[in-house]
Amino acid sequence: MQRRKRNRSRWALAAVGTALALGAGVVTPASAAPSAASAADGRYVALGDSYTSGPLIPRQVHRKCARSDVNYPSLTRAALGFTDFADVSCGGATTDDMWEPQSGKDNPAQFEALSEDTSLVTIGIGGNDIGFGEILVKCSTALAKPVPRDNPCERYYTQSGADELQRRIDATAPKIAAVLEAVHQRAKHARVVLVGYPVVVGDDTEGCRQSLRIADGDQPYLRRTLHRLDAMLHREADTHGALYVDTTAVTTGHDACQPFDDRYVEGLFPRLTRPAVAVHPNANGERAMAEAVLDALQDGPRTRR
Repeated sequence: MQRRKRNRSRWALAAVGTALALGAGVVTPASAAPSAASAADGRYVALGDSYTSGPLIPRQVHRKCARSDVNYPSLTRAALGFTDFADVSCGGATTDDMWEPQSGKDNPAQFEALSEDTSLVTIGIGGNDIGFGEILVKCSTALAKPVPRDNPCERYYTQSGADELQRRIDATAPKIAAVLEAVHQRAKHARVVLVGYPVVVGDDTEGCRQSLRIADGDQPYLRRTLHRLDAMLHREADTHGALYVDTTAVTTGHDACQPFDDRYVEGLFPRLTRPAVAVHPNANGERAMAEAVLDALQDGPRTRR
């Protein structure tokens, strides 16, 4: 049964991809969606950060927010047949930007897109709350220096005797809870879906040294950190009436440490042949995340209990 559902999701995304190719980036839901995914009622709203928005992936439809029209919300929308759709995801967004306009991005508070007729909400948020950008800078090695074999990044974040990144994850949990509760209040009849982060740092030590320039000893630490972030998101989703989407399975073996052609998440040095931002999902990654969302929607509860 699970294999049949996964194949149906892939069929839907393949149809969407064909429509995108034929329509130069414009999806016609009637032709994009398979018969198993009839046109959806209500409004679909996508909230989130750059892992949702798809920076640099062609075609960019909101420059300041680095939003692509083939990110996972757009693919999900087309596969399900939603005609009323608002994607307000934006690069750099934190949980605060759900309530407030994001400075310099020409993007209103993301919650403004929600309404009583919203029937589906997907959310991808939390990474910037724990400092994804800062962590990348701190844990990757400058080109002029050799990549260490030990764990300088882990030592830096644990120098106080406690794990600073774990502290940040713990501090972000109530923010995620508040986001989920606020969505339920603003869109009372919607299915609320919280989407986890894909695998970034794989277990190919040399691959991670080359692609991400992360020290050998820091690679397990960063894998654990992202796993703990996703685990926190999963707990908050379960506690606050949301469906959690685990994107780990669809991105395992396609992380930033794999050979270039196999990556769903880019390393530090993306190529012009496959535009995407460093250490972010590329078009294949967004498609895989859409597949995970579609599979979860088929399996998960329809409304909040």
